[in-house]
Amino acid sequence: MAHWRSGGIVALLLVATGTGMGWMKWRGPAVEVARAEDAPIVHTIVVSGRVQAPNRIEIGSVITGRVTQVRVTEGDEVSAGQPLIELDPQELRAGVAQAQAAETTARTRIASVGELALPQSADALAQAEAQLRFAEADYQRQRALRDKGFISDARLDDVERQVAIARSQVDSARTQRRAQGSSGVAARDATVRLREATAARELAEARLAQTVIRASVPGKVLVRSVEPGDIVTSTKRLLVIASRGETRLTAQIDEKNLPYLREGSKAIASSDAFPGERFDAILYYVSPGVDTSRGSVEGRFRVAMPPPYLRADMTVSIDIEVARKERARVIPASAVREGDGGAFVQRIDEGRIVAVPVTLGIRGGAKVEVLSGIEAGDAVVLTRGLANGARARAR
Repeated sequence: MAHWRSGGIVALLLVATGTGMGWMKWRGPAVEVARAEDAPIVHTIVVSGRVQAPNRIEIGSVITGRVTQVRVTEGDEVSAGQPLIELDPQELRAGVAQAQAAETTARTRIASVGELALPQSADALAQAEAQLRFAEADYQRQRALRDKGFISDARLDDVERQVAIARSQVDSARTQRRAQGSSGVAARDATVRLREATAARELAEARLAQTVIRASVPGKVLVRSVEPGDIVTSTKRLLVIASRGETRLTAQIDEKNLPYLREGSKAIASSDAFPGERFDAILYYVSPGVDTSRGSVEGRFRVAMPPPYLRADMTVSIDIEVARKERARVIPASAVREGDGGAFVQRIDEGRIVAVPVTLGIRGGAKVEVLSGIEAGDAVVLTRGLANGARARAR
């Protein structure tokens, strides 16, 4: 009797198990679902870029010379006006001394015109005028004697020639006097020669000053390609300096993202070398042209507070925020399917998979906004590969 009861219980269990398994099979497989919710969503575009030095300044020499000293090396911070490289100044110093001597000579010539030549010409004019007065008085006396018959006409003619010569000498002395005056030819010539000498001296001093090559702006030395003893010319690059200033990033952005790009958009960047460190950036420029070889546009970003580890040309990852909503109906992006009629999601309705058309809004990471078709709290299917109409149950 006990054996019969035990067998009956086992039979009942087998029937119950079979019935349960059949029921589970009839209900369909368990599928993963997620519920739509109202939450913030941010649409970002992720691009790769580089740190751009504000300006790369190539330092060279405008004169040919031999390098005697290089005062900086790569990585050094420099200030505006700081000496960087020195060239041998010996030959140019001699040129300055020669130019200074020529200028002194020109100044002496001006002084000579005013202090020596001018008084001499004035004395010569006074002497010529006195000689003319004497000759004219003598002519009057000789004429009176001729009228009385004491001398001949030939003698009077000789005296008259002396008067003409004296007048000519007065005219010549007056011309010399005017030439030696402050506005005369001699003074103007001396002034021109002084200006030429001064210009030559300033040029020589300027060339001498170029033997010390200085930083034009504050910055950091990136490249040093000169050593003491090198002979440099105006065509040789000696140093490259990254000027201090606003830190900027540059990136090539796929042209398909052009509709989303707006100047002033916020971005968050991180370097590949320090992925855990993130810093803010602002998109301030979008190139009006498209790079046809890469199908991209250039974007530039300002970094107001750059981290100290940033270096020129460092690779960075940039998340550009192109849209934001503080409250939107969102679902996982993995729940969205694409069909001939557009986007749709799958739901479980009375134990069967049904397709629900949806209108999508902005996308943000792993989530997407649903503008219509789904209400908050609705469950959408995440598991893929399920045919519409198939039985399924939510997990």
